[in-house]
Amino acid sequence: MARIDLTNAKRAKNDEFYTRLEYIEKELKYYKPHFQGKVVLCNCDDPYESNFFKYFALNFNALGLKKLIATCYNGSPVSGNELLLDFGDTIDDPKKIAYKVEITEVTDVNGDGAINLADIAYLMQNDKNVISILKGNGDFRSQECIELLKEADIIVTNPPFSLFREYVAQLVEYDKLFLIIGNTNALACREIFKLFQEDKIRTGYTNFNVGMYFNVPDSFERFHHIEDGKKIARVSTSCWYTNMPVTKHNEDLVLYKHYSPEEYPKYDNYNAINVNTYTDIPCDYDYEMGVPVTFLDKFNPKQFEIIWRGGDIEWAENECAFYTPPTKEKAEQYKKLDNTWRIQNPYLLDKEGNAHVVYQRIFIRRKR
Repeated sequence: MARIDLTNAKRAKNDEFYTRLEYIEKELKYYKPHFQGKVVLCNCDDPYESNFFKYFALNFNALGLKKLIATCYNGSPVSGNELLLDFGDTIDDPKKIAYKVEITEVTDVNGDGAINLADIAYLMQNDKNVISILKGNGDFRSQECIELLKEADIIVTNPPFSLFREYVAQLVEYDKLFLIIGNTNALACREIFKLFQEDKIRTGYTNFNVGMYFNVPDSFERFHHIEDGKKIARVSTSCWYTNMPVTKHNEDLVLYKHYSPEEYPKYDNYNAINVNTYTDIPCDYDYEMGVPVTFLDKFNPKQFEIIWRGGDIEWAENECAFYTPPTKEKAEQYKKLDNTWRIQNPYLLDKEGNAHVVYQRIFIRRKR
């Protein structure tokens, strides 16, 4: 099948999407200076299958890492054999239990002039590197995993799709730098959107609209193709999220179109004009504009102010200048809670008076 939607994956709780090394290398090359002397945590990553762990282990010295920590959870469904870890006689099948790996030194053990997985596996026997079984199930919300989070400087991983908002909330709570993969639909989620509004999160360098291919367990019925005996699924709704500096978000969008009431009609339930694509933002309009959520991939907080998002938003009645309140007759269509109106997506009326709802919009205003 052509693609998988992360929203459907979330509903089905199919969280096992394993990031391919090519995507990790492509994105992380822009952040190398930020890793010098840092403790990196991959807290959703079994070294048996995680390319995040592989990337940082193989580039430990090149990045100048102080320490690499990786944790996994019980019962990973993807089997791997590139990195065979030795727990001694403790358990029969280490892939089925939760454990952590801590690396503080990587050397070329076999003397072949390169660091490879054979070196990493051997170094697990080095006293400076530790592999141990976790007391719990490896859930990032468990106290022992939170203690590892506190120790880390930067978190890099592909967290469970179904727990993305909770995962990001934890990173924000503990004030951690992060670079993670998530659903593009999360851009419009209340909690994630607020972080964009406050310039506490942004999209990464990788093209926002290309989607990604992921390794998935054999149990998955929906996938794109099979490669080297492994099922590969294309996820069109995926992108990188980070709170580290990203150059493109400091670059101004070049605006060349001019405002006209005919080309930019106002919504009938919002005091804002409709803009169909971020490339059509007028250069001479200084008031509220509704733009697609894809604008956030180009958002420069020095050029634009984000006001809020359209649809399913609560607005305080005393702050309703931006929104045209419903008439008394229409009020029954909305739910009034705690002195707020719950309103719908922005819409435009045609000549016959029929309302045409515009797809998800966020509202912005130029700063200069």
